[in-house]
Amino acid sequence: MTVTLAPLPAGARVPVGRTALTALAPAVWGSTYLVTTHLLPEGHPLFAALARSLPAGVIALLVARQLPHGSWWWRSLVLGTLNMGAFFPLLFVAAQHLPGGVAATLGGVQPIVVAFLAVAVLQERLSLRRVAWGGVGMLGVAMVVLGPEAALDPVGVVSGLAGTLSMAMGVVLTKRWGRPEGVRPISLAGWQLTAAGLVLLVPALVVDGVPPGVDGPALAGYAWLGLVGALLAYTLWFDGIRRLPVTATALLGLLSPLVAAALGAAVASEALTAVQLLGFALALTAMVAGQLVRRTRPAHELAEAPAPPDPRSTR
Repeated sequence: MTVTLAPLPAGARVPVGRTALTALAPAVWGSTYLVTTHLLPEGHPLFAALARSLPAGVIALLVARQLPHGSWWWRSLVLGTLNMGAFFPLLFVAAQHLPGGVAATLGGVQPIVVAFLAVAVLQERLSLRRVAWGGVGMLGVAMVVLGPEAALDPVGVVSGLAGTLSMAMGVVLTKRWGRPEGVRPISLAGWQLTAAGLVLLVPALVVDGVPPGVDGPALAGYAWLGLVGALLAYTLWFDGIRRLPVTATALLGLLSPLVAAALGAAVASEALTAVQLLGFALALTAMVAGQLVRRTRPAHELAEAPAPPDPRSTR
């Protein structure tokens, strides 16, 4: 079995603090379904995606005061489209056409997709261990969120899978291109959020329009999704992708459907079943195990290691 060690050196310890900060992003994203269904006007997925991206991106640009330069103009457009501009509307469409559990399970496929894309795009060796843990995590998520009402709508399934593929490619390209020297994580997040908002601006206004009945709770929901769920979360997420192994980072995304399920149970005052609790345990185990780095001896130490004594020389 091949284990991917890069970019951590062999025998390095897992950066627990950095991993925990990065995990805050998918944990916050777990609130999206609850906020969308309880605070936002029904429908209007393109407008919701626009409201989540463009204001947050403009705020980031004003705070950081850094604009893209050179190739980062088109790279920001590509990454912003993949990570947000395409992903946000597809996520809302999937949520509207599928029960929340089915949509969350489709999102749980992302770590496996990222593992294979990392081979094709980053030329990394396939980490079968992390692919296996990705499968365990997806099974755990399914046990938590799937119920007897889990009907499959073709539009929802296609949207969910397309959204998963879009963000997975965005994660891998973010890892490949890194971050320009001297540019802060909030700047990178701001570039992409602004690009996503500009991509969505015309379709959102022409197709969806401004939804009627935008009241105080709706404004609060848009603010949460934009400032916390987008600006803060993506700043932490992009910094984590830069510093951590990409497949291990993708496994942290399992937190999103788990938090969504926990919040849903809390709002409905429903106790989790034994199967759901087992699913939680499986998904959390997969997420933690996927962060671990196999401790191996570097090649130069193996070369310098003394050869074992020849048994024939022993009298």
